[in-house]
Amino acid sequence: MKSGKIHIGTSGWHYKEWRGAYYPSALKQSQWLSYYANDFKTTEINNSFYRLPTQQVVEQWAARVPEDFLFSPKFSRYLTQFKKLNDPEEPFERFFSVFEPMKEKLGVVLLQLPPNLGFQEAKVRRVFELIEHQYTEYRFAIEVRHDSWICEEAFKLMEDYGIAFTISQSGVGWPYMERITANDVYVRLHGPKELFASPYSDAQLRSYARKFIEWASMGHTVWVYFNNDMYLDAVFNAKTLLSFIANESA
Repeated sequence: MKSGKIHIGTSGWHYKEWRGAYYPSALKQSQWLSYYANDFKTTEINNSFYRLPTQQVVEQWAARVPEDFLFSPKFSRYLTQFKKLNDPEEPFERFFSVFEPMKEKLGVVLLQLPPNLGFQEAKVRRVFELIEHQYTEYRFAIEVRHDSWICEEAFKLMEDYGIAFTISQSGVGWPYMERITANDVYVRLHGPKELFASPYSDAQLRSYARKFIEWASMGHTVWVYFNNDMYLDAVFNAKTLLSFIANESA
């Protein structure tokens, strides 16, 4: 397995609950990202889903991490939640104008869909066509939360346009399937029992470690983000998974 084919981190780093438990109490919030980057080489940008940052903030983030650190930002919910993927052109233009300063540090851009948005081929194809014609320099994953997406028509569309289907594990019944549709394999781990607030066992993490190593050996780039961040489980689980992968790969 080539080094760097498996990227592991947490879904964001800016959680007040982590102060004292992970971040030293005296550490300024502006230094949290640099501290996080000592342990991990990637993170999702969770806040961009709720509100786009400014270009200045994006530039500051990029400056606070090592050269090989990668960010996977969540696309604005304005398109995915409110507009339900309709009329994607302006939201795409606005999103990427903000993230242009960290273009070289971007991993995968995540489109997180709401549970009430079912698969509609024409609507999805319009988004994928936009990506193919104007945003080919970026990588994309789509996280679905409606069962209608678990069908060959949806998977074929993702495969045709090179969009990664997000393997999304949670304890609340969101669709789960280990299906690979692109070179990138994108995995989000939300907590096996209570959403955002339950840890994965060592046995579960070892099982995932073996899968991730296998997918990487097949030539895929694997991105894994722990979103069970309420009680610091995300940090502990991510560190454990990194150690398991290191041991399995040795």
